[in-house]
Amino acid sequence: MALWQARGVAAPWTHPSFLDAIAALQRRRQVRAARETGEVQFHDRSAICAAALAVYLGYPLSDTLSRELQRLATETIYQKQVFFIQHLGFLTPTAARRISLEEALHFERVHAETYRHFGFALVPMAPGSLVARVEAIKCFARSGQSGSSQPKEVSCILQACGRNFSIRRFS
Repeated sequence: MALWQARGVAAPWTHPSFLDAIAALQRRRQVRAARETGEVQFHDRSAICAAALAVYLGYPLSDTLSRELQRLATETIYQKQVFFIQHLGFLTPTAARRISLEEALHFERVHAETYRHFGFALVPMAPGSLVARVEAIKCFARSGQSGSSQPKEVSCILQACGRNFSIRRFS
């Protein structure tokens, strides 16, 4: 969103191609990161988040976004647990984040419902400092509770700071 706004598009979510651009960006990031080595990687958002935005905005899923969601499911890119980082009870507006707390809480519910719709189980992360939440996620990932040892990803929805991340395990 910030990139589009920097290019002079004040409300990028009103353009039909915006969600497809998000899905394509998330695919490029996920594919590029899959080539990296390391035990754990964090990724910024996923196409499922783009689907949640489509639902929130009342847009149908485009063919491009639908194909990407199908790819994620067919290739079992993600594990079926999603770290759901609960809101802190306040919101700091930015140039890209122009919604009220009430709207953010509604979007948080839509986000959770969308992940559930695609077969994910939410792993709640209670309000707390960013450091405490990151430590809780790292502890969960190290514990093996996040699923099999096959290379898959675990999504994290970090609503409090407006970011979404995924953890990638490598065998």
